[in-house]
Amino acid sequence: MIIALEEAKYRLENFRANIEELGSALRIDELREKLTALDATTQDPEFWNDQANSGKILKEVKRLKDKIAEYDDLYAKLEDTVTLAELAIEENDESMVEEVETAEQEILAEEEKIRIEILLSGEYDQNNAIISLHPGAGGTEAQDWAQMLYRMYTRWGERHGYNVKLIDWLDGEGAGIKSATIMIEGENAYGYLKGENGVHRLVRISPFDASGRRQTSFASVEVMPEFEDDNTIELKEEELEITAHRSSGAGGQHINKTDSAIRIMHIPTGIVVGCQTERSQLQNKETALKMLKSKLMEIKQREKLEKIEDIKGIKTNIEWGAQIRSYVFMPYTLAKDTRTGYEDGNIQAVMDGEIDGFINAYLKMNAAQA
Repeated sequence: MIIALEEAKYRLENFRANIEELGSALRIDELREKLTALDATTQDPEFWNDQANSGKILKEVKRLKDKIAEYDDLYAKLEDTVTLAELAIEENDESMVEEVETAEQEILAEEEKIRIEILLSGEYDQNNAIISLHPGAGGTEAQDWAQMLYRMYTRWGERHGYNVKLIDWLDGEGAGIKSATIMIEGENAYGYLKGENGVHRLVRISPFDASGRRQTSFASVEVMPEFEDDNTIELKEEELEITAHRSSGAGGQHINKTDSAIRIMHIPTGIVVGCQTERSQLQNKETALKMLKSKLMEIKQREKLEKIEDIKGIKTNIEWGAQIRSYVFMPYTLAKDTRTGYEDGNIQAVMDGEIDGFINAYLKMNAAQA
């Protein structure tokens, strides 16, 4: 067992170079200098005169502190674990093997997590994510599949400590949903989830088919960043069709059962957004307009358009051949991404929100192609 401790100590000492290289990739010294400069700015007596700017600076200070602390904690844990292994070897204490090996695994996992975060360098990767889900053709079966995906992303967000907020929900006919929109709030939410955008395919024995036949269903997942409303997008009243309706669905008692829900269609593009979870019709309208602006901005950025007016009507076929990922429940269990080739046979864990493997594989693929 002492040999196991010596081997762990050897691996950890060699891994120190990986963590130091990670620090270079993070430009950790530059981050420390930037934090020092910003901290000095916050001490200026004039700092609070501009509330909007001071808020942005404080947000950046917190981001830098968190990132630096994350790296420093990792390095400290490595050194502490090496010291622990050395003491156990000196004292011939075999009882420490499990603790050292567990700490080693945690260090490897944390290093991988930080390395993945470095790949989140897109302009909007740090933003909150807005996810909209829509079933494909197939009625109840597809609507149930869309709700399963809603649950999967909700669970993923909760697992990672994000705030998951329901924005809009339309009940399906009999089961599932006709559509749903959630906001996942927290740093890098969009960066992690942007690769989930696309058509998702399900193969299973349908619980809605008395004959027990195997069914294939499709649902689309739209992911866009939440943009700060900086008034760069002007929405003309005559281009908006705004309707109020009664809230319904998953919010239960938390949803106001009055005609306060708002649905907005952007006539030039046919884009539809909705919100029903705020307390008043006015708040729902404000949130829906912000979502519409985010969607228009995301399309403009993705399609490299000069201006919002260049966006044409968009219709994506939610069907065979367009899927980015398949989820098979029968005759075997497997979730496989068609872009990266990454797969996971534990389908229940995937549906419970354990999709980091797919997310990380997509980010690494994108980085390799850049």
